[in-house]
Amino acid sequence: MGSKITGVKQSSLSDLYNRQVVRMAESILSDCAHPLHHEFQVLPSDSRFRFPTVKNNRVRKRFDRVLIVYHSNSTPDRMNSLSVYVILGLTALMIQTTDSKGSPNLRAVVSVWPPGSTIYLRDSVALRCSVEAGANCSWTYHWFRHTPHKLVTPNARHIISGDSYSITVVAKADGGSYWCQAKRNGSATPLLSDPAHLTVSELTPPSLAVIPSSRQHFQGERFSLQCPAVSESNSTESNSTDWTLWQLTDFGVRSGCQTLAGTFWKEVPGACSLSSLYSGLYWCEKGKWRSNTVNITVSYGSMIIVGPAHPVTEGDQVTLHCRYWFRKPNRTTFYKDGVEVVSLNVTEITIDNVTSADEGFYKCAEPEEKLESPESWLSVRRNSTSEERKTLSSEAFPHSGTWIWVLLSCCIVVILLLIPVVMLLVRHHRLRMWCTGSCFSSKEGPPPGEAPQTKQDVTEVQWDLPWMEMANLLDKQQYPATAS
Repeated sequence: MGSKITGVKQSSLSDLYNRQVVRMAESILSDCAHPLHHEFQVLPSDSRFRFPTVKNNRVRKRFDRVLIVYHSNSTPDRMNSLSVYVILGLTALMIQTTDSKGSPNLRAVVSVWPPGSTIYLRDSVALRCSVEAGANCSWTYHWFRHTPHKLVTPNARHIISGDSYSITVVAKADGGSYWCQAKRNGSATPLLSDPAHLTVSELTPPSLAVIPSSRQHFQGERFSLQCPAVSESNSTESNSTDWTLWQLTDFGVRSGCQTLAGTFWKEVPGACSLSSLYSGLYWCEKGKWRSNTVNITVSYGSMIIVGPAHPVTEGDQVTLHCRYWFRKPNRTTFYKDGVEVVSLNVTEITIDNVTSADEGFYKCAEPEEKLESPESWLSVRRNSTSEERKTLSSEAFPHSGTWIWVLLSCCIVVILLLIPVVMLLVRHHRLRMWCTGSCFSSKEGPPPGEAPQTKQDVTEVQWDLPWMEMANLLDKQQYPATAS
């Protein structure tokens, strides 16, 4: 009819319907936040989509199945038989497209590695932000700390790279709440995650040994990691193979020496020998216990700096060595926190009697060739067993200070109540002593104004006098000569 009126050949209703369905399917396929996006699974041929498996006619009539069929085949021969199913499926599409807030059912989540809310002083920790049901989208991430409106300012210890937020060296001030915000490209509504709460502990965790002791290695070099050889009571030795080695890289999280393409070292029981392929964070776990973390940097450059992989104690001697991949340079410059420390014609420096002032990021460079190594953190801990015991006792008994104040307050209250009681007892004692010598003594007569009574026998107990006066009267009766 339309062709006759306009004189131009018009597309049939089936062709219009087919193009519209394919257009809608392509729209859902390009929108990773759409609730039906996950239904479009591409087959290995990369030209067709997987047809969802169904068990009843009700699910067969879903609108997303119709879209997949037509977008995969793009043939109009089934349109008439499925046109009713499309109309019935539009209602389901409207219900599934929006949630109660009118936005796609997406959620940003912050994960902490190693898992847990407790992080250790001078340790390393990594936070990752991910969007559930939106992995195929392109997202932009922002990180917040303390409040969901205060952006984190990156520095040498706090490194932000897309969905990753790394704290290379944990300090006391790093405890608190952390949020991530994910915003999809082309969308005006960002997704804010729930907060991740971190608590900094000053306890020393079981140690993960690095052989050789260095945080930096050249690509392809082998190094070994040995999990702690302590039991869960942290007091007796056990087999370090009872622990599980974990690795966090940009490609995800893996566990187990063999899973990490490592081999067990026969010379050192429980040590896993790995090849330096990717930089990552390593730690060990055993039940509810975990070791410290070690951040291994794999360098693809020409220089690395070799230093202690674990914290050193004040007073120790520390040697920092600069290694070169090809040849030894004529001069090496060492930097601490970006400031030049010394420039020598040797490749190592020694720090005698190290102190907390020597703690920081170190790197070495070769000015002529404009080469420099990645930065490596030198951690120095206090040499004070008393302070460590104080830390252990305070964390083991966090409410001991409160009980001391309660006991002290009770003692003060008891003392304040006893003071007036003691004063009354002293006053009463003094009054009784004064009355013993002056109140109605035997040499004095009865008080004036009182009529004499019938004479009483001296042996008669006078209950109205103090007992000391009655004792005097009895003495006078028994020893009259002494009394006179």
